[in-house]
Amino acid sequence: MLIVTTRFGKETAAEPGVARIGRNILVPMNGALVNMTVGTGLGAKLRRILNSFGPDIVHTHCPLVPTLPLLSLRTLPPRSKVVGTFHAAADSNYAYRLLHSRLAPYADRLDARIAVSQPAMNLVHKYFPGSYAIIPNGIDLGRFTTSAEAIPRYRDGVFTILFVGRLDARKGLKYLIRAASLMAESSSKRIRLLIVGDDGARRLLLPRPGRNLEVVFAGMVSRESLVRHYASCDVFCSPATGQESFGIVLLEAMATGVPVVSTSIPGYLTLLKDGWNALVVPPRDPGALCAALRKIADDGQLRSRLADNGLQFVRRYAWDQVAGALERLYLDTIASRRTEPKPSFERERTPQWA
Repeated sequence: MLIVTTRFGKETAAEPGVARIGRNILVPMNGALVNMTVGTGLGAKLRRILNSFGPDIVHTHCPLVPTLPLLSLRTLPPRSKVVGTFHAAADSNYAYRLLHSRLAPYADRLDARIAVSQPAMNLVHKYFPGSYAIIPNGIDLGRFTTSAEAIPRYRDGVFTILFVGRLDARKGLKYLIRAASLMAESSSKRIRLLIVGDDGARRLLLPRPGRNLEVVFAGMVSRESLVRHYASCDVFCSPATGQESFGIVLLEAMATGVPVVSTSIPGYLTLLKDGWNALVVPPRDPGALCAALRKIADDGQLRSRLADNGLQFVRRYAWDQVAGALERLYLDTIASRRTEPKPSFERERTPQWA
């Protein structure tokens, strides 16, 4: 297996099984800052890598997005089959709409199409109808575990709410700051909001927290430290307002044994059942968020029940389960190309993830 990706930050060390070309920049798209690869001669470099490796399957993510995903569809070795996974979810996509005639041939080049959730499939199917398998993102249950060691300074008796994510507007952090401030004003407990993610100038656009609320910006943390931050909180909260296709942070929290409070957006509702593995509230509603967080803080039995059910639920997203589904799709794709010159996407086939 070979992973082809870009360089992030100052990464220079060689990694076995990884080829890096170009460098990463962030561009605004779909209500967030997303990664894009830039550099000279990207297509030629990618073609040389693929021809040298000679893959049976090329699996590209966000296949209709520049630059590397689209380039992968232009530089495929003649005998390679290509699988594309679509991650975005929204009501509409202006790029798909405006550039449909140019993107359609690339979509037709895909031998198999995957969406990570029903909302993700709904978006891409609107512009590029066809057959999609729903195979979700996976989670490493050997890494995210209830045995993760907490960070001692956050286990000081202060009720700690954790947020993990970028400071994009759609992540809804401003609503969580207002909710946590309301909670701190009316609670006899000391309240802390622990924020893990980018810690740049965008934090200046966030509302000022209430004077009784302790806010900690941890910034970007390492892979090892991220697990420890989950283990250091009393509740995890994702107040996203929309355009989320899945919600991997929800599964990470569940796998670490942390109760979840989140919003009722379509991408999250594929994972959450209110009152069973999370408390779910409307988006953009600090009052509802505050009430849910207060309920978690005041009811130890509720915390335990949500955490236990979350641990039970997250097992179906273990990497061995997801990888097994991908492997079956790869083998089916190879077999279909042996008997057909091109797979047909005329019949709609959308298997559900169990």
